[in-house]
Amino acid sequence: MLFGLDPLYLEDAWLAELLITVLKVVVAFALLLVAVMLMIWFERKLVSDMHNRIGPNMAGPWGILQTLADGVKLFFKEDLIPDKSDRFVFKLAPYLSLIPAFLVFAIVPIGGDFVNKAGVVRLFGHDTYLQVADPHIGILFFLAMSSMAVYGIMLAGWSSGSKYPLLGSVRASAQMVSYEAALGLALVAVLLQSESLSTHDIALGQAAAGPELLGVVPLPNWNLLVTGFVPFLVFLIAGTAELNRPPFDLVEAEQELVGGFHTEYSSIRFALFFLAEFMNVITMSAIIVTLFLGGPAGPVPIEGIGWAFGILWFFLKLMLFLFFYVWLRATLPRLRYDQLMDLGWKLLIPISLAWLLFLATRNIANEYDWSAGQIVLAAGIGLGLLIICTSLLMAAISAGDAHEHEEVS
Repeated sequence: MLFGLDPLYLEDAWLAELLITVLKVVVAFALLLVAVMLMIWFERKLVSDMHNRIGPNMAGPWGILQTLADGVKLFFKEDLIPDKSDRFVFKLAPYLSLIPAFLVFAIVPIGGDFVNKAGVVRLFGHDTYLQVADPHIGILFFLAMSSMAVYGIMLAGWSSGSKYPLLGSVRASAQMVSYEAALGLALVAVLLQSESLSTHDIALGQAAAGPELLGVVPLPNWNLLVTGFVPFLVFLIAGTAELNRPPFDLVEAEQELVGGFHTEYSSIRFALFFLAEFMNVITMSAIIVTLFLGGPAGPVPIEGIGWAFGILWFFLKLMLFLFFYVWLRATLPRLRYDQLMDLGWKLLIPISLAWLLFLATRNIANEYDWSAGQIVLAAGIGLGLLIICTSLLMAAISAGDAHEHEEVS
């Protein structure tokens, strides 16, 4: 039997590792594709309910096969390539958006008994994790892939040979680079607590018992609570902007950009961008669950099948964020571009930096048993430096805005 009992035991370690790796890749890829198809249906159906509309209801039960029907239609539509486009880059760009989304999902632990067995399961007689890969620099890998995703959008707009896709791609690069700074600072707060770059170790560190509320109710040891909510909120907002999801979907603002960076795309290449967008929603939600909500860690009522409860808890936590993203799309209006940039540079970055300094000061104070006076002095120095740096940043931004207004006038 799978996950614990071994009907097939392979003595050759290299062969077992090869089979386990291939099995993980195939299962993860198939699972992610099916999840994307269901996510598109889930979003359309939920938004239609919130808007008091019917939504897809013809293809399959409750319209659940509508996404499959749309995919088949797009696959057989004519593939158009603009005359003035860079043909090679134009064809390459959709894959540069899709592949990083799948690679990020590869480092996410999606199951396992983290309470009793440290997330370890047995396949073919060998111990492994329920994730495709667990590199020691998993978080750096996530940051690298999220940075790579902007190239797909940027190159798609530039290579189209049209001004509207180009404007959308320029917006995308500025937006994603701006919010990546706040995203990274929120991540540092988690790493400061976890002391590891491995996603498996981060999830494992949150499986331990946490403090008790009022000495009675035990709380989970999630980084959401340990880091004080602020890094979680910053990461959630910055991650939403990284995904170009509402209310930060300025990249695809149809009022002024027709369709944004993918205006000139059709057929299967447009479908790849569509697929990448929803795949990124799933992978970003999975990363948030891993970093802040303990990943698959949770109670294991029945011994022996703890790996199944790990999958269950991970799925429930993931659904919470997927619902949240759909809720945002259905309710919030799109921000103006100046509001978008001000939120990232003038609010999220200073807040995340100040909270990082606070967490670092708290950890050092606990380690060296500082007195109250030393803590107040360190906090005052850190706050003063933060105010000076923020003032200089705001002055630079204001000077740039004033220069731009002078050129326009």
